[in-house]
Amino acid sequence: MTTRRAVAFGLAAAALMGAAVTKAAAQGWPARPVKLIVGFAPGGPTDLVARLLAQKLAEATGKNFFVENVAGAGGNVGTMRAAHAAADGYTLLVTGGNITNNQYLFAKPGYDPLKDFDAVTLAAATPIVLAVHPSVPANTVKELVAWIRANPGKESYASPGTGTPPQLVGALFQHALKLDLVHVPFDGGGTAVQATVGGHTPISFGAMAPAVPLIKAGQIRALAVTGKERSPALPDVPTMAEAGFPEVEGATWTAIVAPAGTPKDIISKLHDLTVQGLAQSDVRAKLAAMAYVPIGSSPQECTDFFKAELAKWGPVIEQAGLKAE
Repeated sequence: MTTRRAVAFGLAAAALMGAAVTKAAAQGWPARPVKLIVGFAPGGPTDLVARLLAQKLAEATGKNFFVENVAGAGGNVGTMRAAHAAADGYTLLVTGGNITNNQYLFAKPGYDPLKDFDAVTLAAATPIVLAVHPSVPANTVKELVAWIRANPGKESYASPGTGTPPQLVGALFQHALKLDLVHVPFDGGGTAVQATVGGHTPISFGAMAPAVPLIKAGQIRALAVTGKERSPALPDVPTMAEAGFPEVEGATWTAIVAPAGTPKDIISKLHDLTVQGLAQSDVRAKLAAMAYVPIGSSPQECTDFFKAELAKWGPVIEQAGLKAE
C-alpha cells in the first residue's frame, strides 16, 4: 500500500470511527439527568415553555430533564453558563429573543448565538398585540397612526421592558412610520398592560397572555397582532399586514439550543423528541393557554431564523438608541 493510499485509508477509517462514536453517544443519550438552563426567573413565558418541554422529554426518555433558572443581565448570565458547558447533550439552553437581541443591547453580552451554540429547534412563538385604552379615538391602526401624528410627543406606549420583543416591535412601529411616540418600559408584561388598562400609557405593545383576558373583557381594545398570521387566541383581530403595515412584524419566541459541538445525532434525537412532545394535545392546549403556537422547526431552520432575527433587529435597536447597560 502506497503512503498516499495508507493516509487516505487512515482518514476514512478515522471518519467512520468518529461517526460510530457519535451514533453510539446518541443511542445511549440520555444516560443521566439533563439540565435545561433558563436565563430568567421562574414564571415567565420562557420558563413555562421550558418546564412543559422538560416534562415531555422526561416522559419520552424515562430520564430526568430539569430546569435551572439562572437569571441576570437580560438572560446573559444563564446563556453564558450554557455556552461554557460541556457539549455532551447534558446541558441545554431554552431561550428567547434575548439570545439574538442582546448582541446589540449589550456592549459585551459574552457569547455569540451562532458560534457558541448549535440550534435544536424553534419550539413555539406568539405574536405581539397592539392594544389601546378604550378612550383612544382609534379603531384601526391607520386611525391610531393619524392620532399619534396629530399629537406629536404627547402619546406613549407601554412595554414589558427595554429590549423585550414587544418593545422592539414598538420601536419598529415608531421608527418605520416616523412617529413621535414616547416609550414607557415596565418590569413585565402584566404591569405594562395594566398601565394601559388604567389609561396611564394609552398604547400597549404587549405579550398576548396577560392581554387576551383584558381584551375579551373590553378593558383594552386590540387593533392588531404582529405575527404573519392571525392569532388563534384573537381570531377577529387583524395582523399588522392586514391593517396596512406589513413592515411591522415580530414575535415572542422560545427555542432550544445546545453548546456548540454537541454531537449531531444527539441534536437530531433531541429535535425529534421535542417535535413529538409539541404534537401532543395536552402540550398544544397548554401552549394555547399562553397564546403560543407550536412550531418545531429543524435545526437548520432554527439557525436561519436566528440569522434573520440578527439582521432584522440590529438596525432597529441602533436607530432607537437602545442600550440595556
